[in-house]
This record gives sequence, C-alpha cells and structure tokens, in this order.
Amino acid sequence: MSKPSLSIVILTYNEQQHIERCIDSVKDISKDIFIVDSYSTDETINLAKNKGATIYRNKWPESHSKQVNWALENCDIKTKWVMRLDADEVIDPDLAEEIQFELSVDNNIKGYILNRGHVFLGKKMIHGGNYPVKLLRIWEYGFGYCEDKLMDEHIVLNKDYEAKVLKGSFWDHNLNDITWWTEKHNSYSTKEAIMQLQNKYGDTIPNSQNSFKRFLKYSVYEKLPKSLRAFLYFSYRYFIRLGFLDGYQGLIWNFLQGFWYRFLVDVKVYEIEKKSKENNLTIKEVVKNEYGYDL
Repeated sequence: MSKPSLSIVILTYNEQQHIERCIDSVKDISKDIFIVDSYSTDETINLAKNKGATIYRNKWPESHSKQVNWALENCDIKTKWVMRLDADEVIDPDLAEEIQFELSVDNNIKGYILNRGHVFLGKKMIHGGNYPVKLLRIWEYGFGYCEDKLMDEHIVLNKDYEAKVLKGSFWDHNLNDITWWTEKHNSYSTKEAIMQLQNKYGDTIPNSQNSFKRFLKYSVYEKLPKSLRAFLYFSYRYFIRLGFLDGYQGLIWNFLQGFWYRFLVDVKVYEIEKKSKENNLTIKEVVKNEYGYDL
C-alpha cells in the first residue's frame, strides 16, 4: 500500500535522544515530515535532517499551541492530511497500519482521534484512568487548528465535522530522568495555576473534543477545597481507578502527577491570590508582574 497523503508536524527543542525514534515510527506512513525547532543547541537538527525531515526554525512563542499554529501557517504542507506529534511520542506499528488504511478510504471524516498512553520509568501506565487519553491528532489540512492555551491544548476542528476514533495507540515515552520531569512539571504548574485564575477571574476556558473532561476539571474539581482536592484526586486514581496495579512505577506516577503536581498548582494559585491581597493589586497585575503573562 502506498503512503497516504499525510504530513507530520513535530515541535522540537534539544530532542536528540527522541527525534530519530519518533521519525522512525511514522516515516513509512507520511509523505512529509516537518520539524519546527526552537533553536536547539544539541544534535536534534542534524539527526532529523539525516532522517529526511524538512527543518523550520521559529523562536519559542511561550506555548505549544502558538507554535503548532505557526507551523500550520508557515510549513509547506501540500498533503490532504496533517498530524501533530511530539518528539518524545511514538506510534505503535498497529496504529501506523490503521492510519495508512483509514487515510486511503474516501469518506466524510475530517479528523481522527488517537489513543495516547504514557510510559513512565520504563513502564506503560495502563491503570488509574491514565489510558487511553483520546486526542484528535490527525485532521484534514485547513479544517482544524490548535486552540490558543498556555498548556493542555488540543487540536479542534473548525466546525462540527465528523471525527473517528482509531483503535491503535501511541505513547508519550520521554527518556529524560526524574529531575527533568519534576522541573518540567514545576514549570507546567505555573501555567496551570494561571489557567485556573483565568477561568476564575478572566476568560473562560475554550471548549474542545474533551469538553466533558474539562467540565469535570473546571466545574467540579476546582470547586472542591484546595486543602483536600489533590489528595482526593490521588486517592481516586490510585485506589478507585486501580493505579496501584501499575506497580512501584504506578505509585510514583500517581503520587507525583496526581497529587504533588495538583497540590503545587493549588499552592501557586494561593500564592498569587495572597500577593494580590497583600499588595492591593489585581490578579491580572500579579500574574503579569510575576510571570509575564496576560490573564
């Protein structure tokens, strides 16, 4: 079977240990692979070029969503379909075969939703509500865009076009160590706190294909007491959703990602609100002064 009319867009910054693996997982099902790099200082660009990818460079615009949309506007995409993939993500062979078949079928589908899982400390996190996370990652070029958010951004279709859920999986499998992971999530927690404050004091969070999940997050979870909700969320994931079945790695994953990270977000929300009251400033002013973001 010939390659489908599919372009892959991959965002990179110092991804030399991931980029070859990522490209190898999709090279047989894509006609073009576009790397949008934020001026890496390692071997990412050379490795990607050797794999046949086309390289674009753009200064990091402070969010994945802006970088994805920049790619859609500036990359020379000539295929019918486009797929967004992170450099540390890997497509399973059975999903690659499924994509190749589905994109060859003539239908009214404008997008395809894929099942994502996480590999943490070398183990797939199957329980605890972590798998699968359904994300729209393939769409007909010109019919979708990335919603403008600091994080937790998703591809959305322009209108209520039909999207199909595929059976296969792809995996977020980052090879960096736990120090890198905690530093990254510390940075993410700042953005998450700002988004919570945006939902509370500023603009509402836009809808997406995960609207029910976001309803639970912003209309249920955030209404719970800050002192309890991270603990309740961890308990739900680890005990009720059987996260403990993923072994010691599952304990670490659910504690760090389900408790520590969520609690850190709440602490930063508390800190910003406290600074607002103590300094007689608006929340918007504190966020702008402390973090440089417009609420």
